[in-house]
Amino acid sequence: MIKRIYFYMVVLLFTLSATTLFAAETITFSGKVIDARSKAGLPGASVSIPDLRISVITDANGEFSISSAPTRGRFLIQIRYIGYKTLTESVDFSKSAAVVFEMEESVIEGKEIVITGSAFSSDNRQNSTSIATVTKEELLYNPSTNIIDALSKVPGVSQITTGPAISKPVIRGLSANRVVTLSNGVKQQGQQWGDEHGIEIDQYSAERVEILRGPASLMYGSDALGGVINILDALPAPDGTLRGEFLSNYATNNGLSGTSLMLQGNSNGLVYRARGSYRNAYSYKTPTEYVPNSGFNETSFEGQIGLNKNWGYAHLDASSFRNNIGFYEPVRNDEGFLVNEDGLVPTKAENHDRSLAFPKQDVRHYKLALNSNILFNNGSLRSTIGYQQNQRRELESAGEGAALYLNNYAYSYDFKYTFKEINGWASVLGISGEFIHSLNTSAEEQLIPDFDSQAYGAFGFVKKTWDKNTFNIGARVDYRKLNSYAFEGEEVSFAAINNEFTNLSAALGYTHEFNEALSFKANAGTAFRGPNIAELSSNGVHEGAFRYEIGNPDLKQERSNQFDASFEYSDEYLSASVGGFLNSINNYIYYNSNGEFIEVDGTDYPVFNFVQNDALLRGIEASLTLHPVSFIHFENAFAFTRATNRSTKQSLPFIPAATLRNEFRYEPKIPGTVHSYISVGLDNFFKQSKVDAFETSTSGYTLLNAAVGTTLKLNKKQELTIYVAGRNLLNKAYYDHLSRFKPGRLSEEDPTFGIYNAGRNITFGFRLPLNITTGK
Repeated sequence: MIKRIYFYMVVLLFTLSATTLFAAETITFSGKVIDARSKAGLPGASVSIPDLRISVITDANGEFSISSAPTRGRFLIQIRYIGYKTLTESVDFSKSAAVVFEMEESVIEGKEIVITGSAFSSDNRQNSTSIATVTKEELLYNPSTNIIDALSKVPGVSQITTGPAISKPVIRGLSANRVVTLSNGVKQQGQQWGDEHGIEIDQYSAERVEILRGPASLMYGSDALGGVINILDALPAPDGTLRGEFLSNYATNNGLSGTSLMLQGNSNGLVYRARGSYRNAYSYKTPTEYVPNSGFNETSFEGQIGLNKNWGYAHLDASSFRNNIGFYEPVRNDEGFLVNEDGLVPTKAENHDRSLAFPKQDVRHYKLALNSNILFNNGSLRSTIGYQQNQRRELESAGEGAALYLNNYAYSYDFKYTFKEINGWASVLGISGEFIHSLNTSAEEQLIPDFDSQAYGAFGFVKKTWDKNTFNIGARVDYRKLNSYAFEGEEVSFAAINNEFTNLSAALGYTHEFNEALSFKANAGTAFRGPNIAELSSNGVHEGAFRYEIGNPDLKQERSNQFDASFEYSDEYLSASVGGFLNSINNYIYYNSNGEFIEVDGTDYPVFNFVQNDALLRGIEASLTLHPVSFIHFENAFAFTRATNRSTKQSLPFIPAATLRNEFRYEPKIPGTVHSYISVGLDNFFKQSKVDAFETSTSGYTLLNAAVGTTLKLNKKQELTIYVAGRNLLNKAYYDHLSRFKPGRLSEEDPTFGIYNAGRNITFGFRLPLNITTGK
């Protein structure tokens, strides 16, 4: 497998070299960004070309230029300027005339509307898939403990948690291997079938996130049955600049402190970036108590080097991520207090100790990714080649080796050729593959056997645009194979498994723009997912999830058939959307308990078996933003998912409760500052009584949040953003329905035993952009 990846890299690098040698002459693409009414230039506007990974800032006259631009092809350009409606326009680079972009004022904030995670980069209004975007500001300035926690505010997105340290994404009621996470274009392979660790990605590195809600197997193959979280880093710095950022924050509940430093530059198309981040927290506090050994620490380093030239771009990304997380198996003494491994109630000093006690978890993730987009006369070739290694160690005590040590190697490639658009017709062909080698390394326990898996896929996609309409259709064929190896141990054994199948995915979409304000989109698709290694062969205690899992080697692949549609409206003062989805899944895989227990090392664990039945999921997602005047902002979002087992007529397990989020923000204009705000918000979670037989219902609750922040103008070129944000300010005691610590999940014998979610938490933070050189 390694030889294959090396081969693809050599081929790609050779292609890059050949393309560079024979590239056509470059041009300087120039233009001007002006106010649509006054025709005055807009200085400081951001002009970006996502498909070329290029960005520039307009000068004092609103003018810009991009040297060494390609002489061929049409590209989607996005222009953003505070106080104006975000503008997108397709530009033909073969025409040498300077382009003038006219922007219209709007009190509605400009959202990221160019979508890059679908088959074509496009305006979101012309993309039939249901996609939400989250900006870096939203990730940073809203209190959160990790990147998935930050994304869970989006309608249709939730999280399965084991305390603040561990969050697993849920999209429209689907999670684990049904949701794909992308970073640097590579599908994250971090043994995501497990519940006791989160996503191994630095939250501070994300510039924005695209969330594809609904089946996306057409583009991403198996495991994208529920949706995709596409985490995107920042575009390279403009040519001739060296810039960066320094940010830090502190949270009062668990002492979570985080710091990150990033530098990036661009010298005549040679781009580079480096970032280092560190986060550390002690045990978190509920409204009634501290939770012992629930702290964590996280260290991340990443770098990029590459070329941006007239033939396109090629970037090599490397990252290292390490997360240490405390494990806690909840136990209360006779007085009702949580106690540690020694049966003692931890002191305040012990709860504030940032060094983790045993047992604990050591998760490490290493990644290399080579991304490129090579331009040809009649199209472009975009490719991603990736290598990942994921290590997960469970450590029971000091001086001993890992009790569980899973070592996972993943190699992947993805090639897409986009043909030149002709008369509104655009098409793309793609191939992809993935190889995974997983083994248990020098450990006493085994939860899953060693295994190898491989996957190959090919797809075609066509889009037609005319007047105010866009129609698209695509199909994909996939082959997957998984082989696990027999193992005989003292306490557990595994039989060899050979699982393989071929499958077909398809998608059909349509969008219509009634006018500048109102649009409609609809999408229908069929997708699939093969059972993962844990579902097929688990035979052991799943630490952190407090259960004994038994796999089923006879599981079949899942088949999803989904339809969703939505209306979106946006004008100068109002933005609204409403949509619904229907998802029928045949052979839906889940686990349930029949009341059986197994004793392991003196502890009785409930037995959960993997089974499958047909399922039906449906739901509604809606949002309403009112901005009647420039200093008033009122945002509302609602999401509801209902999931039913069509065979048993019972509800499916682990489905999030309906949510309604409201936020009122006052945005005053203060001399010497920009983007000042004061906000108050309510997060309303409804009662969840539609549960499986082994689950318990969860009561509804409301959380009060507030925030204040501003950006100080230190000088003409330097800014400093400071903010304070509070979450659960009334210190409400509540159980999130997807919390692993809620009653009914910690103890089968005592269904009332639970640990509340985190109590009051106030975050203080700042962000300092670094403008070291300002460009040519």
